[in-house]
Amino acid sequence: MRSVSSSMQAKLDASVSTFCNCWRLSRKDGTVMGFTDHDRDLSFSAVTFRAASGLTATQVEASVGLGAGSGEILGALQSDGLVESDLANGLYDGASIEVWLVDWSDVEDRLLIDVATIGEVKRSEFAFAAELRSLAHLFDQQRGNSFQRSCSADLGDARCKFDLTAAGFHTTGVVVAQRGGGIIVDLVSIFDDDFFTGGRLSFTSGADAGARATIKSHRRAGAQARLTLWTEPSGAIAPGDGVEIVAGCDKTAASCERKFSNIVNFRGFPHMPGNDRVIAYPSSLAPTMDGGSFYR
Repeated sequence: MRSVSSSMQAKLDASVSTFCNCWRLSRKDGTVMGFTDHDRDLSFSAVTFRAASGLTATQVEASVGLGAGSGEILGALQSDGLVESDLANGLYDGASIEVWLVDWSDVEDRLLIDVATIGEVKRSEFAFAAELRSLAHLFDQQRGNSFQRSCSADLGDARCKFDLTAAGFHTTGVVVAQRGGGIIVDLVSIFDDDFFTGGRLSFTSGADAGARATIKSHRRAGAQARLTLWTEPSGAIAPGDGVEIVAGCDKTAASCERKFSNIVNFRGFPHMPGNDRVIAYPSSLAPTMDGGSFYR
């Protein structure tokens, strides 16, 4: 239950109020930003809540129980802190939002209304709309491990344990051209087709410096490489832009063993019987079903 001070309660009970809304946004990279719908900046808890942000919020729906509440925050891309490229490059994905009811005449009288997480972000030419998900949405996320043929770990994470800094699994290069929905990159080293498919590309210079993208396909083009990205960065890609790319993994046991020599850490079940085994029945034409191994 929220604890409300006597002075705050008196203002809530009054027929005329001096309240406004403030939003404290905390990104995963540690950046903290503040916004308010008041007509001047406000400051508290070592954060300045800027008025010239163009932010408004819709009504947040909530219910008793474990159902995830939802709402939306709308804003114009005019604040010094809200940059379109940051939204496009996912810097606000999973950011935490604190919603405060604040007395603008005395910011010490304030009430934390809700804590939410930014979900889907939609952008138009001059504005954006961000979905606000209540903390209950965490109950909808998968917990624990699942039985599946492919690996459930991500390449290089704590469960995979593969060292992505190892020689031969990452390289740098320079963009030569953008052609046919892909980019031509002059790499330091030559790699076979699909070596970087599913891998990560990071821009180290140019308009998209700091942006990351997932590689959809990788093909050799002589001494160069043609890369197609799943999502184009927000800025224009120009010849001379520096990139750094990391090998991709298709999460199969074969790739884990042959490409990465990491089968000991494979987090899947490649020999798990599929639906064909589940619905199979004894037949004189089929292998003997005596409970033994299918793979010996």
